[in-house]
Amino acid sequence: MTSSSSQKILSDCGKSRLPQGSGRRPHPGAVPGAASPAPADRQATPKVLILASDALFPHFFSEATLERLSAVADWRRSTERVDTLRLRRLIVDADALITTWHSPFITVPMLGRTPRVRVIAHCGGEVKSRMEENVIDLVTVTNAPDPMAAPVAEMALAMMLSLVRRLPDYDRRMRAGEMVDNRRATEGETLAGRKVGIIGFGRIGRALARLLPPLKVELLVADPYFSMEYAAGLCMRRVDLEELLRSCSVVVLAAGLTERTTGLLDARHLKLMPDGAYVINVARGGLVDMEALMAELRSGRIGAALDVTDPLEPLPEGHELRHLPNVILTPHVAAGGVEVRRAMGAAAVEAVAAFFSGQTPANIVTREMLSRMT
Repeated sequence: MTSSSSQKILSDCGKSRLPQGSGRRPHPGAVPGAASPAPADRQATPKVLILASDALFPHFFSEATLERLSAVADWRRSTERVDTLRLRRLIVDADALITTWHSPFITVPMLGRTPRVRVIAHCGGEVKSRMEENVIDLVTVTNAPDPMAAPVAEMALAMMLSLVRRLPDYDRRMRAGEMVDNRRATEGETLAGRKVGIIGFGRIGRALARLLPPLKVELLVADPYFSMEYAAGLCMRRVDLEELLRSCSVVVLAAGLTERTTGLLDARHLKLMPDGAYVINVARGGLVDMEALMAELRSGRIGAALDVTDPLEPLPEGHELRHLPNVILTPHVAAGGVEVRRAMGAAAVEAVAAFFSGQTPANIVTREMLSRMT
């Protein structure tokens, strides 16, 4: 990951955006070759198939959201998590699919020889790992990444504060009966004055950056797709990956997992980090070479907070990471609880409603976007 020479970016305060529902512009076709809806007055009530397990269905779809969907479509649900003949029969009878984290991987053959499905609305941001790329050429695909950005940023900040303020260490020592009191003090137990680096400046990276100014840190960002408009209202410096790693005592991974970013933090890059630095991963486990990270953690040279791990997730019960004292672990829960999932479900339903009313749905996914998406 490289960028042009570092630059100071100062701009007016930007406005945070709430999760969007539907647009109000005439539908332009959006994706070349993808289906467009017929005008509302010439179209029968669309049929929508929700692909959601019993466990996730109530998390994503509140009564109000289902009432909204019922007002614009006839819907039914399938709990299938793999491709089956029964599922294909349901799909070929649907005009739209709403997918969740427990949906089967969608392939072109699953849509049938002459696909009836015209729009797929995913409850989440990670489209690339949910369907074949060619599906996007046949149907309009939307995702719902906005509701996740703020809670994932909150988790990154919570991990950052926990590491720097040594909360797990103090908690363990108190529970072990040690007589720890205020006569002992160490340097560095504050974020103020530190250099904090964010790798990946998409929705999550930007949400985290907006939380940091009151903490008086110096913010560095590494992202080859960085745009000046993303820096609105933020005091930050854009640098390349190696400068960020050499300079920052706290590094947060917020990038998508692509061919280019897989194993981004390998042994060479991890060795660039200063002694006592922390790496926080709230993005994808595959961004880090786990063996290289384990070697650094065993040495005690750096610490880490990981919401995601690769290739093992969840970690086996006896995995070494579970026993290292300089690691905070959470089970891929940074995206938050039911409130966030409900917001994603509502966004997916609004995308379907917009499509079949002849409007442009929010968050249409294009082929060009896939190279930067998980």
